[in-house]
Amino acid sequence: MIMRGPADKDAAPQPGSASRTAKRDEDARARKRERDRRYRLEHPEKHAAQRRKWVEANRDRIRESNRRWREEHLERARELNRDSMRRAAARKRRDAETRAKARTRVRVWRQEHPDRVRDYQRGWVEANRGKVREYYNRYYRSHRDEVNARATARRDADPLSTTAGKQAWAADHKEQRAELQRARRANPEIYTAELEANAAARRLKRALARAGLPPKRLHPASAAERRANERAAVEFFGDATLPEHVRQATLFGESLTKHMLNHHVRMREFADAYVATRDRMGLPPVQVEDVVWARAVDVVLDGRRGVDLLTSRDVAAAVQTAKVAVRRADQKQRYDRVVKAVAVHVRKNRARLSADAELENRARAKRNRPRIDTDALALQIAICEVLASVPADRLPVDDGRLAARIESAILAPNAERRQAIAPGQEPIVR
Repeated sequence: MIMRGPADKDAAPQPGSASRTAKRDEDARARKRERDRRYRLEHPEKHAAQRRKWVEANRDRIRESNRRWREEHLERARELNRDSMRRAAARKRRDAETRAKARTRVRVWRQEHPDRVRDYQRGWVEANRGKVREYYNRYYRSHRDEVNARATARRDADPLSTTAGKQAWAADHKEQRAELQRARRANPEIYTAELEANAAARRLKRALARAGLPPKRLHPASAAERRANERAAVEFFGDATLPEHVRQATLFGESLTKHMLNHHVRMREFADAYVATRDRMGLPPVQVEDVVWARAVDVVLDGRRGVDLLTSRDVAAAVQTAKVAVRRADQKQRYDRVVKAVAVHVRKNRARLSADAELENRARAKRNRPRIDTDALALQIAICEVLASVPADRLPVDDGRLAARIESAILAPNAERRQAIAPGQEPIVR
């Protein structure tokens, strides 16, 4: 038996001591890993909480450790990253396919069972009134402008139903409506403004009545009409091509008016020939006036450049303006012809007209009526004779006698004779 003395601390280690120490450390680490694994399995919530707490306390340490590991194992890190991205992409594809299949399955089922879907929705709404109200309020707070715009468009699309609904509500809630009105008038500023507006309206009505004028006429415009007008105005005045559009429309209207004033007779002859040709060919009849203006528009458009922005409304407005100008020019020509005819008739028949005027004054004296200046009375007789020979459709204005009176005042030799023809006096018809 070999006796061993006390161990010497300074003595060299035995050959197998290092391997035994490493083995003991490895066994201890293995046992610790096993204990940690069992602890994680037995207490998952507590382990997760401890891990989150440790991670929050060691953010910088973890970040630095990950950076060093990535620098030391760059290729391995890239490989792991590629694998992770491939798994994530595959997972997203699987999830998307699953959701698509589920949506298709749900859509098909809803189409096959509409009654059950409707009953379920109604039941859920009845059972969750509070949730529905909260959903609506939260959505309205987040999309206030969109909700108001949709509601306004819905009211504008059917104004009759909207008005009927308001009237029905007012009829069914008279007390509530009166309470709302009282609450509104409780504001002294609003109440004073309403009183002042009503008083101003009454004062205006009384002033118009005293002046013999008709009452003020207002066209009540609804909110839908005001919004439509505002949209039309914004669209019209916001158009970048508006100045050029207005210029083209103005020039086209002036050109059409000038052309018709200069060539109205020729346009009328062309229209008459065109209508006659259609009648001979057995084609449907057309109005001569329509042919006149259609031909005039074609001629003016062919002779102008830069009319690409004109619309049918611009052409119609230009035609209406030209019609008014042509009508006024024609009336002025007829008016001048009547005036000249009166002047010629007076010069040719002055003696007879004077004699007739003297006879008329004698008759007036027998009836105890005031005497009229002989020249003025002769002029009135001449006017009546001329107008009697003019066809009714050829009179210069609607009231041909009034036009003749104005011209007779111009033809009278002096101011006294012009004043003798009173504006409201009827000419004597013999």
